[in-house]
Amino acid sequence: MVQSAIANSRAVSLRWWALIALAFAQFLVVLDASIVNIALPSLGSELHLSTTTLSWVITAYVLPFGGLLLFGGRLSDRFGHRRLFMTGVAGFALASAAAGMANSGAWLLMARAIQGASAALLAPAALALVTKLFADPKDRAKALGIWGAVAGIGSAAGVLLGGVLTASLGWSAVFYVNVPVAALVLVAVPFLIAKDSLGERLSLDISGSATVTAGIVALVAALFGTERVGWTAPQTLILAGLAVVLLGLFLFLEKRASNPLMPFGIFRNKSVTGGNLAMFLIGGATTGLFFALSVYMQQVLHYDALKAGLTQLPLAGALVAIAGVVPAAIKAIGTSKTLAASLLLLAAGLIWLSFSPSDATFAANLLGPSILIGVGLGGAFISGTELAVHGVADGEAGLASGLVNTSQQIGGAIGLAVLTTAASGRIDRLMGRGVAEAQALTGGFSWVFLGAAAFSIIGAIVVLAIVRKPRLPK
Repeated sequence: MVQSAIANSRAVSLRWWALIALAFAQFLVVLDASIVNIALPSLGSELHLSTTTLSWVITAYVLPFGGLLLFGGRLSDRFGHRRLFMTGVAGFALASAAAGMANSGAWLLMARAIQGASAALLAPAALALVTKLFADPKDRAKALGIWGAVAGIGSAAGVLLGGVLTASLGWSAVFYVNVPVAALVLVAVPFLIAKDSLGERLSLDISGSATVTAGIVALVAALFGTERVGWTAPQTLILAGLAVVLLGLFLFLEKRASNPLMPFGIFRNKSVTGGNLAMFLIGGATTGLFFALSVYMQQVLHYDALKAGLTQLPLAGALVAIAGVVPAAIKAIGTSKTLAASLLLLAAGLIWLSFSPSDATFAANLLGPSILIGVGLGGAFISGTELAVHGVADGEAGLASGLVNTSQQIGGAIGLAVLTTAASGRIDRLMGRGVAEAQALTGGFSWVFLGAAAFSIIGAIVVLAIVRKPRLPK
């Protein structure tokens, strides 16, 4: 009896240590989508890269990551969540080391693409492992609270760590930092998470995987290219048309597949539907926010990379602080209401930030909005993730995890394209009227912040409309 109690206590302890290892890996995935931004100028100077090529340093990561997430989730359901997670982490570490050693643009872009593909394997497998390790609703709420907070901190910490590492150690450090963390995860996971059980070996939907992956890649490529070539350029129209055709073909094939990549019955779960729509809009808001905030601080306020990074500490601190409160809020009022309230707080912080002038000071103009945004983001990431995987069967855990990550990535791509296009138009109009460059840039970025706030408000309305009776953890 005593031995059984000791063994059970040890198993519970190992679960939480396993969560830490999984969260570290997810942190790297989210971090790497933004940490490179501040390093781009020094990276481009050393490798002699043009502005267009520099944009592909970001795109080369985002395209395979966003395009392969659904397939990566299904692969983890098929071959085992731990196995795919370990494979993804190993690939991510090797690609990060290769990126840090890059001595040419071609080498760097190839390494970034492998990073993105590896992230598409590990991210859905990691979240699926979390949902399996914490089956009890109360424990799962706490675990997903930590998970969502880590994802939110990763988004905010990209600017912070990017600035600190670039200023102190050079641009290659933003890639090398991944290697020791990934190595620790690879060593720890075999001791913390049991081997995958031999479940039913379902056949893979190759045609569905190929069409949806190619369709998402074409869509993300079209959206990421709009900032450079515009919405009506042949490149944008061709890629968007190709995406529509491929995704339409995917829907056609899935309805006839015996074992589809995307069983559309999963959307009968209103929590999954509402959670994914919310994460789509959260992705659009946060990607636009951190892009505009980084450029605003460096080009308008003339912060250097280190100072721009350090200004993110209050936002990240608010994210950490709110992580312990959100599970209690979910228990008290439900997941959907917690998510809606968090999105409205995020919107309030973004609206406040939109009033920052071209001569803003951190204490007077940025500190308050940053804290409010951090609280809203933390709550939104945590409750949004929980809602999106609620009630999903074990056999579809990888699919649901891939889906929520895909929603966030595509939302980020669409949000960034829409918001930066609106900002660019406003900047051009203001400068055309003779407004000084700093004021024109500030006016354009204020539209980005207001647009991100609109995404957040729409997200709150959508969640409350779709998830009318949220199931609460008991």
